[in-house]
This record gives sequence, structure tokens and C-alpha cells, in this order.
Amino acid sequence: MTSPDSDRVHVNVASVAGAYTVGDPAFFRYIVRLAEHDLILNGADREALAVLASIPHAFEADEEVPFVSGRGWRVVPAANDLDSPVLEATPQRLRTAFESARRILWTHALRFRVSAREIATIEEELDKVYGVLLRAEAAGVAVSVSYVA
Repeated sequence: MTSPDSDRVHVNVASVAGAYTVGDPAFFRYIVRLAEHDLILNGADREALAVLASIPHAFEADEEVPFVSGRGWRVVPAANDLDSPVLEATPQRLRTAFESARRILWTHALRFRVSAREIATIEEELDKVYGVLLRAEAAGVAVSVSYVA
């Protein structure tokens, strides 16, 4: 599913209205990369997880990041060597994607063997991410998301 380095992944959620870095591996494994699990989902859930699955690695120099987009989001490749690729989205679109991932995870938590500690940590991290999204929405600005290992 994820690389062995997933225990050291940090997910950066940022806008001009504020930022937060999630450092918990459970968040990356069970929220950002939830689409990598073998799940049967409806169209809206698949679309929501596709948004999160499109979050690029910020410093993946050897891999070309394609320009992909969907309703309310797009992946913006690095413009130059000093830049990094990001997922850019409306705060509302990201909130919907995170809420869908959360609901899907809790529906299948037993199957994924998510521990009580991981559940608590994911909930805390989502609350902090939602705070960033609320500030961005209030400011009327887009949010950028990437991860680094």
C-alpha cells in the first residue's frame, strides 16, 4: 500500500490564511492514501479519495508530476527547480474530501485494524486541518497540500 518510509511522512496543508503540518503516519496511511485500499465505493466517494490520492510529494525530483484536475482542485507541477508540486484546492473541496475519507475509514476501521490510539490521533489532526480550511475559506483563498518524507 504505502512505502516503508510512510512512518516519516509529513502532510503540509497551507494557504496565505494559515498552515498546518500533519506528522502522524496514521493520517497519511489511512486518510491521504485511503484510495490505495481495495474498497468498493460510490462515485462521490471515489471522487473524494481521488483528490487526496493526487497530493504530490513536494520534493520528488525524479518523478514528473502530471497536471491533473477535478471539480474544485488541480495538481500544480513545480514551475522550476526551486518550486515544488502541490495539490491546490478550494477549502470546501478539501473539507469534503477529508470528511469522506474519515467516514469511509470509520466504516472500515475494523477491516483496516486501526487502533484506538490511531483513531484519536487522526481525529485530532483532522480538527487542526479543518481549522486551516476554515481560515482559508473565510479569507477566500485556495489551499495547497503536499507531503514530504
